[in-house]
Amino acid sequence: MAADSTMCNGQETASMNGEPSFKRHRESGQVESLRIPKEPRNKVTVVLGAQWGDEGKGKVVDLLALDADLVCRCQGGNNAGHTVVVDSVEYDFHLLPSGVLNKKAVSFIGNGVVIHLPGLFEEAEKNLQKGNGLQGWETRLKISDRAHIGKTWLFDLQVFGLVSCNSMNVCFFVCLLLVFNFHQAVDGIQEQQRQLQAGNNLGTTKKGIGPAYSSKAARNGLRVCDLVSDFTVFAEKFRVLAGQFLTMYPDLNVDIDNELQQLKVYAERLRPLVTDGVYFMHKALTGPSKKILVEGANAALLDIDFGTYPFVTSSNCTAGGVCTGLGVPPSYVGRVYGVVKAYTTRVGVGAFPTEQDNEIGNLLQSRGREFGVTTGRRRRCGWLDLILVRYAHMVNGFTAIALTKLDVLDTLPEIKVGVSYTVDDESLPSFPANMDMLMRVSVKYETLPGWCCSTEDVRCFEELPPQAQSYIRFIEDFLQVPVKWVGVGKSRESMIKLF
Repeated sequence: MAADSTMCNGQETASMNGEPSFKRHRESGQVESLRIPKEPRNKVTVVLGAQWGDEGKGKVVDLLALDADLVCRCQGGNNAGHTVVVDSVEYDFHLLPSGVLNKKAVSFIGNGVVIHLPGLFEEAEKNLQKGNGLQGWETRLKISDRAHIGKTWLFDLQVFGLVSCNSMNVCFFVCLLLVFNFHQAVDGIQEQQRQLQAGNNLGTTKKGIGPAYSSKAARNGLRVCDLVSDFTVFAEKFRVLAGQFLTMYPDLNVDIDNELQQLKVYAERLRPLVTDGVYFMHKALTGPSKKILVEGANAALLDIDFGTYPFVTSSNCTAGGVCTGLGVPPSYVGRVYGVVKAYTTRVGVGAFPTEQDNEIGNLLQSRGREFGVTTGRRRRCGWLDLILVRYAHMVNGFTAIALTKLDVLDTLPEIKVGVSYTVDDESLPSFPANMDMLMRVSVKYETLPGWCCSTEDVRCFEELPPQAQSYIRFIEDFLQVPVKWVGVGKSRESMIKLF
């Protein structure tokens, strides 16, 4: 037998690098124990939006985060907007997990998130000025080294007709120059091009999320691990990337040296927060008992695969995004809570079968104060669409529902709920993928009696008006999913727990 070979099952096999290969022997007891399925020690609890976003996920996360050990963001970027009210102070979050208000918990931004570095630190500073909730936030935040970062560029937005400036043709922001994420610039340019070419746009937040995820998919993006490693190597990659963008957008005014100088400052501030995200989550899942909470951004109908494409975001904001955005094995996903607004809203353009472009819609918009946290845009409003929510349940497998903003319906004498779709008088068996078809659907409604009294001070289910209780039970029966919480106001205390 040759010197660099060995025997395995009677067959001669070559060894690596001329070294003999040895077959590992284990005791039979060890083998048997490995073959017995083991229940994961710690499972993650997930909170996801079940409509088009703005359902009140931040409030539910804040409630569950009170006794959580770890709160995670798994996808999206600063296009998300969550409002949390604590001790009469209203905090707005876009990149930071809402659970950062819990000073006993660690907050984690996973690899599935695209991070706008200026936005991250500006968000923290603004919330610090509002109250004491964010004090010491940097000591309890961790960021995955595999997360992608946005690049900051200097340019004249007047080239693209995106803003108006003063007579000096200079736009001022911070150090007398508009410092903008390049992906955000491209986002705005692409929206303008869609409007000019097709007569409509996607209604994005112009926060650069789509272009950032495009860079990630094109494999030319820059990650956190690149920034906090050898900065010379990072700078070389940055210059190459800048050259690519200048080729695509020749009118850009990119001060590469200045940008690198700013990024070097960010690198030092970011470095203490960065960790190996996969190892970090593995330790949390397999170590001592922990309560781990995952905060979804956006919502099911904005998911890049399962949403109302193309009027969607650029990440997976359904349950599957938890695994890919954090490095969590599917067997470690536990309870999945879907957050459902008691009516339906949508920001921007796209199909909206139950929209009420009338006095009802105006009332819902006014009473619900339906303006986007991130963009300030007026939200379109309509009746609750249970066909849509049932579809979201099919994709996510909700353990239970959090029904929010029930109090907005307090003044209505009757309330309609969408229960089926038809097209050309034919019933649709499922939620359609084709947006042209969704634009054509007619909605069959179930009309339920209103309660015409305030629910804002109610703190237990039994104290709700009978009609409000019936409304909640109707939703449960249709979806075959229990309602666990009911929201009747903005504060933590206004979330009624049913079980």
